[in-house]
Amino acid sequence: MDTTAQRQDVDVVHAVKEACLAAAITFGVLLPLIGFETVSNIDNKLVLHTRWGLLFSIVAIVGVGRLLMALVIAPRLAQRRVRPVTPAATAAATWLSVIGRWFGPFAVGFAIVYPILVVSLGGFSSALKWVDNFGIQILIYVMLGWGLNIVVGLAGLLDLGYVAFYAVGAYSYALLAKNFGFSFWILLPLAGILSSFWGILLGFPVLRLRGDYLAIVTLAFGEIIRIVLINFVDLTNGYAGIGGIPRPSFFGIPFTAGDDGFAAVFGLEFTPVYRTIFLYYLILALAFLTAFVTVRLRRLPVGRAWEALREDEIACRSLGINTTNTKLTAFAIGAMFGGFAGSFFAARQGFISPESFTFLESATVLSIVVLGGMGSQIGVAIAAALFIGGTEIMRDLDFLKQIFGPSFDPTQYRMLLFGFGMVIIMVFRPRGLISTRSPSIFLKERKTISSDLVKEGHG
Repeated sequence: MDTTAQRQDVDVVHAVKEACLAAAITFGVLLPLIGFETVSNIDNKLVLHTRWGLLFSIVAIVGVGRLLMALVIAPRLAQRRVRPVTPAATAAATWLSVIGRWFGPFAVGFAIVYPILVVSLGGFSSALKWVDNFGIQILIYVMLGWGLNIVVGLAGLLDLGYVAFYAVGAYSYALLAKNFGFSFWILLPLAGILSSFWGILLGFPVLRLRGDYLAIVTLAFGEIIRIVLINFVDLTNGYAGIGGIPRPSFFGIPFTAGDDGFAAVFGLEFTPVYRTIFLYYLILALAFLTAFVTVRLRRLPVGRAWEALREDEIACRSLGINTTNTKLTAFAIGAMFGGFAGSFFAARQGFISPESFTFLESATVLSIVVLGGMGSQIGVAIAAALFIGGTEIMRDLDFLKQIFGPSFDPTQYRMLLFGFGMVIIMVFRPRGLISTRSPSIFLKERKTISSDLVKEGHG
């Protein structure tokens, strides 16, 4: 008993030390970011203000959270790992399997009727915001996540420069549409082809690289593309960007207020919501196309070659698989879907600039893939909805200004909360939200593959 009590006292002391250390690190990191704020006074001079209440609140939350993690959560996680299988656990797994089986069709049906629900519940006034910010924006990142999932989740090639293909698709559409007058439906596949070509160009020099070296090279490639967009002023207009990009039309009918516009042709009152709903269903169709092609490719020999490459490249070569072509197909197809998303982004915004294609975008898409579960289509879609939708909701939390003061801007803490959520996911679900995998081929019976039997991609 004395030994057990002494061990518990040591654990408590160690947990308190870790909590204090975490609080001290948080205080040091956030002191210049949150503790001090510069504002302009009446004389247009910068004045330094302090926000000690907000800073110490965050430090206290981190310290208490680390203490609870060490004393409560970590022991329970350790017990859960060694807990034997019980009938209750088996029943829970069965229910989760049933929910997972019906979640996909339900999510697809909800996505299809989402604009109709928004219009019927809130009218046209709220549809413009909810369909655009919480519909189109999320679906763009869902499509980007599914495209990167081919490279990272299936082939195991860590790509930190995926935003480069996104930028190539956007600028291809913008330049060709403005200079040559091509329509959106012609430039959409052309932008995907050009992005795929750049994916092949990236793939050739990095075929012999693996792991961290591959990540560094792809990161450099993304930055090279961004710097070229900035400095090639004669073509890309540099930091000023490209404006006046032609918008997609509904089979030749523009969404304008004129007599030949969509509303006038169909006898409706003019409102910009019609164009927003059209763009929503357009990106939804592109996302469905991405998912369908990815699932079909995964069942083909090239998809199984990607997964073999992810598990063990040496064993993949010993089986006679051409790893060069396998890597190139992964880069090319993933880049193609990034080009599709980029062309849609340019058509939706009507204006693009290099500021829209920074490394933060690549990090965001990669985080969505990792949090959702590498190789999981549904997991990536859920992660994109939670991450992008959650950050958009932060824009509407104006009531927090009444608590922390009028200078408090909730949007400044979006990435902080996202990092906190990422830590929680990595603790409780280290392999992502959806950690199980369905086999691409099976003998007689399809059995779900545990994530513990699937290696993480290190390319």
